[in-house]
Parts: sequence; C-alpha cells; structure tokens
Amino acid sequence: MLDQELQLTLSPSPHLRSPITVNLAMRDVFIALLPITLVSIFLYKWNAVFLILVCLATAAITELLFRKVLKKKATLADGSAMVTGLLVALCFGPGTAWWTAMLATFIGIGLAKELMGGLGWNRFNPALFGRVAVILIVPIFQYFTAIFAPLKPYLGGIDLVTQATPLAMLKQGTLETGIGQLLTWHHGGALGETSALALLIGGAYLIYKKHISWHIPIAIIGTVFVYGAIAEGSITLGLAHVLTGGVLLGALFMATDWVTSPITPKGKIIFGIAIGILLMSFRVLLGPTEGMAFSILIMNAFVPWLDRLTKRPKFGEVPVRKAPAVSQGAKPAVGKSN
Repeated sequence: MLDQELQLTLSPSPHLRSPITVNLAMRDVFIALLPITLVSIFLYKWNAVFLILVCLATAAITELLFRKVLKKKATLADGSAMVTGLLVALCFGPGTAWWTAMLATFIGIGLAKELMGGLGWNRFNPALFGRVAVILIVPIFQYFTAIFAPLKPYLGGIDLVTQATPLAMLKQGTLETGIGQLLTWHHGGALGETSALALLIGGAYLIYKKHISWHIPIAIIGTVFVYGAIAEGSITLGLAHVLTGGVLLGALFMATDWVTSPITPKGKIIFGIAIGILLMSFRVLLGPTEGMAFSILIMNAFVPWLDRLTKRPKFGEVPVRKAPAVSQGAKPAVGKSN
C-alpha cells in the first residue's frame, strides 16, 4: 500500500463528526484575540479596559435575556457571546461612549444572532451587524442631542472614530506613520487596528488549530494590496492599505466566521476577492472608514448562493452528463460491415 497523506475537503453532507466542540473553538478564538486586546490595553489603558468590559457584560446579559424570553436553553457557557462582545469592542475607538458600544453589542447579540435563530443560524456576522447598525442610526441620536444635552458629561459622544486615523491620513495623502510602526503598534483608529503583528499572530494561531483556512484571509489581503497598489501607484501605499482600517481584523476574524462564510475552498476565494474589491471601491470612491464592515456584511448575504455555485457532488451522487447535441439534419453514423 502506498503511504499517502490524506487531505480532508469539506463537502455537502453527510459528514464525519469532529472532536472539536463549540466551546473549544470559541476558547481558541478568544486566545487568538488576546494579542490585539493586550496591545490595545497597553496603548489606551483604562479606556480600552472599560470599553471591553462593557461589551463583554452586555453580550452576556443580552444572550441570557433573549434566551429566557424565547424560552430556549441557555448557551452562555459555549463562549460565543463573549467572543462577539470582544469583537464589538475591538471595532470601536478608545473614546467611544459606553452606551454606544453597549447598544452595538445588544443589537449584534439580540437581533443578528438570537432573533435569527441563535448560534449557527445567523446570516450576518453579529459583531459587524451591531457596529454598522449604530452607524446607520446615528442621525436619530443627533436629532435628540438637545434633549439629552444635560446628560452629555455622563453619556459621552457618539463614536465615529473622529481622531486622525492612519486610514484617514492615507486617504488624504498625509500618512506619516511608517510601515514598521503600522505593523507593530500605533495610536489612532479602533482598538482592533492598533497592531497588525498582533492580529497576524492571532490569525496564524487559528490556522494552526485548523479553525480557519488560508483562503479567505489571503484572498482579501491580496486583493486589497493589488487594488491599493494600482490605485495609489505605489507598492508601499498598497501595503499601507492592508495594514490600516481594520483589514486584518476583518480578514482574519470576521470574514472567516464559520456560519457566515462559504464552506468550499473555491467559494471562500471568491468571497474574499469580492470583499477586497468592495472594500477598496468604498475607500477610493467614498469615505475612508467602515468599508470593511459593510463589505463583509454585503458578501454575507451572498454566501448561500456561493455555496450552491461551488458545491461538490454529494456522497454517492453521480453527475448527470448531457448527451451531445445533434445538429439538425445530421444522420447517425452507421458502422461498416465487413
């Protein structure tokens, strides 16, 4: 018998059972997010700690509340709510008002996850859904600014990352932060944008543990780099596009969400390339921020179609081959008899 290496490719059901449980998977995702979390705490101190704690507490309470109201079994122990809460916190800047982050977490867990059926049934990434929802309802809060003016010292401002972020400066052509600093750590932007190296370490850990594959991250990063280099006319600025604006956080931790991404390698690559194109189109044609969140959510909606487009035959299924078309008036060939 030849000694060959077995390669497992995910196909339509039936499937073999895996020893990896939801609890173990979520634990590893939490571990993978620790490097970027620690860097953000190092840079922003108690502002980052407070924001993270608010999101974690809101995620836990929201999941318990919705499971109780919907009369479903409590699932807080699986860790998925804590991962979502941490990801929401990493999507915001250190100056974010606590109630803004709380609202985003509530929407992400309550609406995008629990009301859509719970873990495994949600169509959109919960953390990004909550983040984008807050962005879209900002005009409502601005309308009531006069009413809540006396509470302003306690509520804080509505976070839209108002400081001069590296991505904003890149868009304006005034980026002074070097590639080396963008790779290690830097101020500005969301907590999850502070260190590309920390995100790469976390992503490499998830790939090593086989929780994610390389297809989506490489497709996104490669597309952003090529598109950025062509649009800016510079390889260095193309790399800067990859290292700013939450590209790595989205590519490694958001777009690779098991529930809201395609299951086939071909589907993953198409998914990643489309996200990269959408993101860079937003950056070039529109504003510099939040393009990653919108791009991933848009492509989340196309995941079922991508799965159907790229699926492999089911176990035991024999592909149906169409008979070759016979041109009109053609006569069937008749063999010669000897």
